[in-house]
Amino acid sequence: MNRSMTARASFGLLWTCGISLRLTVLAVPPVISLIQRDLNLSGTEIGLLSGIPVVVFAIFAAPGSIVIARMGVRVALVSGLLIAAGGTLLRSGASNAWQLYLTTMLMSVGIAIMQPAMAAAVREWVPKRSAFGTAVYTNGLIMGEIIPVATMLPFVLPYFSGSWRAALGAWSLPLIATAIAVAIFVPKSEANVATRRVAGWLPQWNSRLNWRIGLTMGSVTSTYFSINGFLPAYLNGSGHPELTSAVLTALNAGQIPASFLLLLAADRLQGKRWPYLVLGALSSCCVVGMMTSASGWTVFWAGLAGFSLGAALVLALALAPLLCSNPDDVAVTSAAAFAISYGFAMMVSLLSGAAWDLVGNVNAAFIPILLGGLPILLTAPKFARTEGALTRATVSSEKS
Repeated sequence: MNRSMTARASFGLLWTCGISLRLTVLAVPPVISLIQRDLNLSGTEIGLLSGIPVVVFAIFAAPGSIVIARMGVRVALVSGLLIAAGGTLLRSGASNAWQLYLTTMLMSVGIAIMQPAMAAAVREWVPKRSAFGTAVYTNGLIMGEIIPVATMLPFVLPYFSGSWRAALGAWSLPLIATAIAVAIFVPKSEANVATRRVAGWLPQWNSRLNWRIGLTMGSVTSTYFSINGFLPAYLNGSGHPELTSAVLTALNAGQIPASFLLLLAADRLQGKRWPYLVLGALSSCCVVGMMTSASGWTVFWAGLAGFSLGAALVLALALAPLLCSNPDDVAVTSAAAFAISYGFAMMVSLLSGAAWDLVGNVNAAFIPILLGGLPILLTAPKFARTEGALTRATVSSEKS
């Protein structure tokens, strides 16, 4: 296999693995009403089901790095894909709420293992184009958010005669196919790379670099998840429930042009700090715009928010492969960053709900969301392009 074919294969595998990060998670919302009726779930139980993946992503991101440390990137990705596929298949046979929760947790553990492994894969497979490689798999991730939402009700569910169980189980097949592709096509010279510093698999929670990357990512994830969670209630309270579908569609579809634009511009933006500041400021302006509109303008602000958050996500995910001078550190740093970012997103969501209850007005929920978007403006790491400068930055961060 020549070098150009290896590069194409690497980017193709990054994209398909990126899709697999969200396919089985986002397959649930379109059929949630069918699940609720079949298993007789309450609203609280539905809320718990929706929150399980985020909680598992936060808890298992750091422990997941031990798989990468002991077995290497290829085995970690294959293991994560198969665990997620197995959880998805078992979930389709759940007969009560607790079985559904446990199988959803298993599925989420597999994805939690994959997330830091993706950053390590970028560093190993395409070390000279880490920003572009991150843009490729993030584009796949965004496609993985949209594909199940767009196809479940009109195509997948009717194909299985309206059975939500079979329809959910079917989404395990792309994960199994991706696992086989990774096992076969990852170049042997890179497939057998495993971290030798096994004893250092646990992230350093006192590392300034880990916290700066984690909080930068946390600004993006907290704003995205919280807007999805509280914007429908805000529109209902403002007397415009008819805008809910259009606003949520704009928020999620806005990520698509951002993702494709970053495929073209990622290499040019790599190593620069100003894009994080611009996108962070733009997303904060969009939150203010949504807070003060409750009209057709809300659709515009939501679409612009989706664009800015989607672009910022690509750049934030590229930080660990870009800033870690030692390839062995990428997975551990990414694991710590994911744990911090998802934990931060959970905290912002809780504070938004508490603000709503305290004030008695859903508009108050947007204040913590707005504040949660600030860390990207304050913590986005300052970059250096040379290997020597990167090494000095990493050593300095670990001593801080």
